[in-house]
Amino acid sequence: MTDAIRTAQGVPPARKLIEIVPELLGRVPCSVHQLLFRLAIASVFLPAGLLKIASWQSTIALFQDEYKVPLLPPVIAATMATVFELGCSSLLIAGLGTRLATLPLVGQIVTVQLFVYPQALHEHLVWGTILLFLLPRGGGTISADHLLYRWFTRQPS
Repeated sequence: MTDAIRTAQGVPPARKLIEIVPELLGRVPCSVHQLLFRLAIASVFLPAGLLKIASWQSTIALFQDEYKVPLLPPVIAATMATVFELGCSSLLIAGLGTRLATLPLVGQIVTVQLFVYPQALHEHLVWGTILLFLLPRGGGTISADHLLYRWFTRQPS
């Protein structure tokens, strides 16, 4: 390697980059990840819920003919799925009740994986992993949960 491609400190640029990038990425607060994870999950489930509402008769037909969730009548299963997708997605976007909002979605993912689309394991693993990351940690500091916590725990002046 020639001196022309070395930096002023004597370290090759590629090696310097390999050292700097992980350090910079490690400085990103966990709350940013939590926000992005919440938005990512909502971007999957909210459109699905909106589509179910937009064509409710088709949704019922899908639950009767294709999905066939065991133990639940199709109308109840469709209603539950729609409420979970719309309600939990909205809560995740706001970061309100984040831990609670993850539970129905995890249940829905497990149900779909086991009984409806077992071939969609990769998608379900990604979504489930994100939700299981959020479950013990909550919405982070960029959330309504955090604002409410600060408001309720503030010291009177």
